[in-house]
Amino acid sequence: MAEPDLILTANLRSATLDARRGIVRLHPSVLAALGLHPGDPVRLTGRRTTAGIVARAEAGAGRDLLHADDLLLGNLGVRAGDPVTVAPAPVVAAHRVVLDGPPEVAAVVSPELLRLALLGKLVTVGDDVSLLPQDVLPDVAVRALVEAARRSLANSMGYAWTSTLLTVAAAEPAATVLVTMDTVVGWPDRTGSTGVTRRDAGAGGVATAISAARVGATVESPGVAASSGAAGSTAAAEPVPNLEDLPGLRDQAQALTELLDLGFHHGEVLGRLGTTISLGVLVTGPAGSGKSALVRAVAGEVGARVEAVWAPELAALTNDAAARRLEAVTTSVRSRGPAVLLVSDVEALAPRDQPGPLATVFRQLLTETVRSGAAVVCTSSRPEAVDPSLRAPDLLSLELVVPLPDAALRREQLTVLTRKMPLAEDVRLDEVAARTPGFVAADLAALAREAGVRAALRQRTEPSPLVAMADFAAALEVVRPTSMSSSTLRLATVTLDDVGDMTEVKQTLTESVLWPLTYPDTFARLGVQPPRGVLLYGPPGCGKTFLVTALAGSGRANVLSVKGAELLSKWVGESERAVRELFRRARDAAPTLIFLDEVDALAPTRGQATDGGTTDRVVAALLTELDGVETLRNVIVVGATNRPDLVDPALLRPGRLERLVYVPPPDASGRADILRAVAKPVPLAPDVDLAALAESLHGFSAADCAALVREAALAAMRESLAAATVTAAHVATARQRVRPSLDPAQVAWLAAYAANREGGAAVQGSGAVDR
Repeated sequence: MAEPDLILTANLRSATLDARRGIVRLHPSVLAALGLHPGDPVRLTGRRTTAGIVARAEAGAGRDLLHADDLLLGNLGVRAGDPVTVAPAPVVAAHRVVLDGPPEVAAVVSPELLRLALLGKLVTVGDDVSLLPQDVLPDVAVRALVEAARRSLANSMGYAWTSTLLTVAAAEPAATVLVTMDTVVGWPDRTGSTGVTRRDAGAGGVATAISAARVGATVESPGVAASSGAAGSTAAAEPVPNLEDLPGLRDQAQALTELLDLGFHHGEVLGRLGTTISLGVLVTGPAGSGKSALVRAVAGEVGARVEAVWAPELAALTNDAAARRLEAVTTSVRSRGPAVLLVSDVEALAPRDQPGPLATVFRQLLTETVRSGAAVVCTSSRPEAVDPSLRAPDLLSLELVVPLPDAALRREQLTVLTRKMPLAEDVRLDEVAARTPGFVAADLAALAREAGVRAALRQRTEPSPLVAMADFAAALEVVRPTSMSSSTLRLATVTLDDVGDMTEVKQTLTESVLWPLTYPDTFARLGVQPPRGVLLYGPPGCGKTFLVTALAGSGRANVLSVKGAELLSKWVGESERAVRELFRRARDAAPTLIFLDEVDALAPTRGQATDGGTTDRVVAALLTELDGVETLRNVIVVGATNRPDLVDPALLRPGRLERLVYVPPPDASGRADILRAVAKPVPLAPDVDLAALAESLHGFSAADCAALVREAALAAMRESLAAATVTAAHVATARQRVRPSLDPAQVAWLAAYAANREGGAAVQGSGAVDR
């Protein structure tokens, strides 16, 4: 009996949860007509045939529409509005799937990671698929593996892993198949090996096998013969990165090259000097900054082979299975030299907190490998989480730090990444570099790739397409730095020019915040230490938060915004850990503004709280981060409060939040400026006199003025949804609804507090309270 089918109209759906995951959303009545339930597979036929997993469409969705993302529509060969035939599809488990993709992706993504990224997806030969894994997985253990795979992809590829597309080159059986835990997934066979991974019976029935391409995989360097890996197979040769393609890592590359060259090729010199060398190195730096690429490039320069281990994969094994794999790969490294053992994300095998038996075995095997004359290079994006014992003189004696690139280095990296791109004349890489704070090399590669995709979509029929500045601007809307992927960091879109009034306040903030972020070389040349932080204080609704947002936009910096109470926890030690994590994220995404709103709740005067000492410990952690041994580079802390008298005095001394800036309520002139700024997008009728209106708004804060303009526009809409302008009558109606929120007693107290500090660090704005 033939399966029922329906012809629906394709509709492009850009929902984040469905994007590039093979999800098709259908109306409930369509599901019922086809006998489908959410999660069932469907066969889709347009100009091509592919498949997807069905889900229920949102309420109000059209009955005749098939909602899918751009990737699935591309696999169908259709555009939005084209017909698509939908029919139920049988579930056929894949025995084997082979993917093809860019060489730089194949070099860092193991077959095990490929399987976890495809788990639960329907794939068809010829389809393009993404590395974004399914979010709905029933098995808890499998979900943990998929989450680890996400972190590994982010560490090895940066944000590029979310936009990378691969092609299904082959599948067994040769039909639409479902990728399961038993599916063998790999890259095309180029050197006679399978390039795939299988389940490990010693992993407790969970797919935690370590692929030959990652554990014991051989990265062939020029003139080095292929060798079999620890798993007993030869991995496909990976392209060796060129040091010229790694701008910003020249100093680290030189140090590592000198060390490996001396240890591998000039041991006789060391012997004549009666000394030895330890080839243990720890490379730290933000995820996606090029740590592994640096090691591979240097190994190619000195003619050494690289055997790579991804630590989280080993940590997912049972202790016995992981120990066997570790012993096999270290034996392989020691058997034929020169060789480099590259251990990525080493904190997974040697954690600082609660190291287990596997950590002991791991340290012992690394020690034996280093003593044998082989090189061991471990990488980590979280050096504070690495077991300190690894830094012993006889183990990882040398530590190299890959820094976060500044604007000049990002410009150099963009030049390398866009060498093969035909750029339009309007492309200004300096501006792109300035608009990408916190981006590492992998993020910039993803940005360039996304800009190229945008240009291709815009110029499909052009014989000589060009990548324009508009393509980079569009890519910046979707590509975020890796350091922001799990935080509240955001890039502001307003500047200080959008802030009405407060001339003196803006000048003070420009000098205290923007100059250190914009002209760090000038501060260094003059030997001036820039301010660590600023405290904004003033009545509620007077623009303190908006000022910080504008500062971030003016300084092209990221904003890490935290409410004071958000960092407090009832569990001992968790609040201090949250403070340390906050500043670590800020350093990773520098230049960064840390905005501590309601800072009086986070750092009250010590010794007066009744919370068991939690806030006292938080204040101590804040003081340590602000004025401790580890300097804050390109990180400015801005606090805001309505009660500056409640903030711990130690936090306000020089070297911490040393500049106190009073943000006063606006006077009549200031209110007029605010009204004009807020009303820019509002079509006001000629009879609306903003200057006269501002004179009458005694006791109104900046937020009240904005609320008044908003209420006037709503009054016009209530009168007629076809209204074209906002008239004085609408403003009068709004005036009756919106009341001033400023408390005169609080305003007077804050003004007196600012006046008392005028001889110190406090700065008072130009506004004055109307009497």
